[in-house]
Amino acid sequence: MSEEQDFSEQLHAMRPTLLRLAQLQLRNTAWAEDAVSETLLAALEGEKRFAQNSKLQTWVVGILKHKVLDQLRLRQRECEYEPPGDDEEGFEDRVYTPDGRFREVPQDWETPADAMQRVQFFQVLEACMDALPGQLGRVFLMREWLELDSEAICQELRITSTNLWKMLSRARLRLRQCLQTHWFGLETS
Repeated sequence: MSEEQDFSEQLHAMRPTLLRLAQLQLRNTAWAEDAVSETLLAALEGEKRFAQNSKLQTWVVGILKHKVLDQLRLRQRECEYEPPGDDEEGFEDRVYTPDGRFREVPQDWETPADAMQRVQFFQVLEACMDALPGQLGRVFLMREWLELDSEAICQELRITSTNLWKMLSRARLRLRQCLQTHWFGLETS
């Protein structure tokens, strides 16, 4: 088997994970398919540029992030119109009583200040994750972001499960300390 075939097969094996990540971000199956297809094409075309400074999956997920952003930019002005379907028949009757009141009281929505605070929290969390030392950050992202199981991570990094759990514990402790310092304002000693 040639190296080119091996590279293509590795990319093909990543497709389900890439598709899941794209669908989480785009919330549209067709757009996610487009982003993943463009990602795989870009990876195949850029195989020579892959310096192997990182794992192949990390490099390909990086490409996917850019393709997802491209899809969002491309589609932001598009409106999807769906004519009323059978499920919309009697919608008002299910939501409102005959006298015009809500059947169920609507939940309170988040205020703009709360939404902004949540966005800022995730920015701080992302900065804290970026500050994790190389191997700890990599293990944490493989487990929590890529949702790889322990066995796959251990095989990929050639570490024992005990070492994996210690590294995940250290990563979580560092994240906790970083968030306490930079978000919650609590200095730890």
